[in-house]
Amino acid sequence: KLHFVFILVIRVAHISTFIIRTLSPGRRGMTGSRGPPGFMGRPGPKGNWHPKGDEGEKGGMGIQGPPGVKGDRGFKGERCSRYQVLWPVKRQGIMGPSGEPGLPGPVGGRGLKGAKGMEGDKGMKGDMGNMGPPGTPGPMGLKGDMGPKGDCNCTDGADGQKGDKGDKGTKGVQGGMGPVGQTGQKGQKGHMGDMGMMGPPGPCMPVIQSAFSVALTSSFPPPDTPVIFSHVYYNYQGHYDVMTGIYTAPINGTYVFSYHLTIYDRILKVGIFHNYYPVVKTTGTSMLGTVSHTVILHLYRGDKVWLQVKDTRTNGMYAGNEARSTLSGYLLHPDRCDMALPRGPMPTVPDMGYDWRNNGTTTPSPTTTASH
Repeated sequence: KLHFVFILVIRVAHISTFIIRTLSPGRRGMTGSRGPPGFMGRPGPKGNWHPKGDEGEKGGMGIQGPPGVKGDRGFKGERCSRYQVLWPVKRQGIMGPSGEPGLPGPVGGRGLKGAKGMEGDKGMKGDMGNMGPPGTPGPMGLKGDMGPKGDCNCTDGADGQKGDKGDKGTKGVQGGMGPVGQTGQKGQKGHMGDMGMMGPPGPCMPVIQSAFSVALTSSFPPPDTPVIFSHVYYNYQGHYDVMTGIYTAPINGTYVFSYHLTIYDRILKVGIFHNYYPVVKTTGTSMLGTVSHTVILHLYRGDKVWLQVKDTRTNGMYAGNEARSTLSGYLLHPDRCDMALPRGPMPTVPDMGYDWRNNGTTTPSPTTTASH
């Protein structure tokens, strides 16, 4: 019971204290911190005009904000004069240890062409090559004219056996009877006369001849056009055009063409073209070497033949003082050996473009009505 009474007294005291504190004003407490701004309310009625109040005191510095994002690198500043000292000079630190070697970088581009090296010593003369096969025998010539009678310091031989009786000849025209003359003495043999002028060619001697041999003077010729060999060794008939690099056949016949080319610094892909179609192509992969080829073609009058490279990456044809690139050709024999007939204008070949990839199966011949 005492315990219960004690608890009851304490409760009553607490309630009394609360009522007294609630009904009686206590001491003024400390000003609390400013609360967060509330939501914006509705606009109130327009108030009466009052004069402007005094300006309030400046507030204290706010809390420092978080660091911003790192800015871009600035431009290089102007160089200070000798009398300006902005910052103390920093001493250079000790170099750290070397790092591990990085991965190998990509292969660099091809370097520029190096300078021409010194001329090497002249090599020894090579061994003589093997003898080539014998040529085709030519056609049998016609029987020549009877030569002059030669001197004979000989005695008569023994009489031969009597021959068989010949056939009876036809009766000749009766001539007039002439006077009988006296038999004169036998005279001396005269001297041989001067050689006469050369007669016209025989029926199997070619009236038209054609041959040429030329050399390159400018290395690495351009593609999509005939290679121009401007240095002439032989072009007596003028059937090879040194301005265009094209050979034109003067007559129907069999022709032989060959080239011997020097390769330097890059791959060489070259071909012989006949009327805009490739006849034979050759590839040389050596950076310093030679390539050669020989081909026999049948051409009609007006056909054109030239040499051509593929592109600028495979045009390694070289011309120098110690190395030459040459092209040669000649008429082996015409189709007919008789005298040449009067000829009309030279036939023309249709222009089909200098295309390396032209893989036509046949080579068109020029249009002509003349007989050769």
